[in-house]
Amino acid sequence: MTYLPNLLFAAILILSIGFFAKNVKKLVRNIKLGQDVDVSDNKSQRWKNLTRIALGQSKMVKRPISGFLHVVVYIGFVIINIEVLEIIIDGLFGTHRIGLSVLPVPVYGFLIGTFEVLAALVFIAVVVFWLRRNTIKIARFFKPEMKGWPKKDADIILYFEMVLMALFLIMNATDVSFQNLNSGNIISQFMAPWFSGFSETTLHLIERGAWWLHIVGILIFLNYLYYSKHLHILLAFPNTYYGKVKPQGQLDNLEAVTNEVKLMMDPDVDPYAAVPENENEPPAKFGASDVQDLSWVQLLNAYTCTECGRCTSECPANITGKKLSPRKIMMDTRDRLEEVGKNIDANNGEFKDDGKQLLGDYITKEELWACTTCNACVEACPISIDPLSIIMDMRRYLVMEQSAAPVELNNMMTNIENNGAPWPYNQMDRLNWKNE
Repeated sequence: MTYLPNLLFAAILILSIGFFAKNVKKLVRNIKLGQDVDVSDNKSQRWKNLTRIALGQSKMVKRPISGFLHVVVYIGFVIINIEVLEIIIDGLFGTHRIGLSVLPVPVYGFLIGTFEVLAALVFIAVVVFWLRRNTIKIARFFKPEMKGWPKKDADIILYFEMVLMALFLIMNATDVSFQNLNSGNIISQFMAPWFSGFSETTLHLIERGAWWLHIVGILIFLNYLYYSKHLHILLAFPNTYYGKVKPQGQLDNLEAVTNEVKLMMDPDVDPYAAVPENENEPPAKFGASDVQDLSWVQLLNAYTCTECGRCTSECPANITGKKLSPRKIMMDTRDRLEEVGKNIDANNGEFKDDGKQLLGDYITKEELWACTTCNACVEACPISIDPLSIIMDMRRYLVMEQSAAPVELNNMMTNIENNGAPWPYNQMDRLNWKNE
């Protein structure tokens, strides 16, 4: 009977990790639905980006208030969870604060004291985040795409973090033996008087209850990540590594089309000569109309999106009232990818055509053509997400597969073809302006 709590803890731990691993496997499967792309270049720059942007939070602090608060939560949450190691050992082996058995009291006290200070700072930062989202009502949190589940999801995450930090401090405040050490209880010593009227037995029950709720809450939060925008906690690191390292103004071209143009412009190539079979073979599909047509890096981008809205708040099209929201582009891509993944799960590992696609059912032509390709969204993203690449691939599909470019663009391309310039003037008339 003595081992029942340990067995229960082991069962909860194994089930939680198993369910998390199952979802990670599904996540990787969905990302691999994308087209293969070579990202093995510029490894040193990629490591620098990961270190500077993901670890160093360099792009977050460009907005000082939210950036500083995010750094507090980021550092605090990571460091505090080191203490989870002690909780897991205690839970599996029935010990109590195993750290005191292997570390001197001053060292253990310093660690727990640091965790308590960080827990208090994280709690305060999260409360400020909640106020910013729900009381101050910053505009980027109230765009059309943030209604319903996205807003609830953001609040649920904040509630989770507040409760977990509070439980950690309550656990320490009601641990009589820990408080008697008078080492490490930097914050909890001020909370201990709240429970001064309780018996030692009641205090023990509260401490044990807080302990169980804290660790079970962490395991629930871990498995909630897959269904939440907070998945960026894990994916921000690979996403910044595999992010774009080319100059932002440099767009990707289709190799098959580029090679064909080069052949057409080469005076030494006989245009009537037979082209060897399979040489410069065009892709099966130009551009992208659904998530399977995008690259796996773009799908990784979609899952990594934090829905912070910095991209949309910087987008000139959105600012001037156009329908385009780069954040919505990423959210729609992720939602469609999840829909495709569920379709595959329901059909024994194969995708059954559901008559839907990303273009049209999720993202409209109006949104795509509103983009000015200025790269403001790419520059603003704190974790190297590239909404523009998805927009350009879907535009490419509209132009090259459906000939569905706007009239203005079709006129421009016709002028370039006929006149060698975007304007509707004959080449012989180009210099007429100088005589006026």
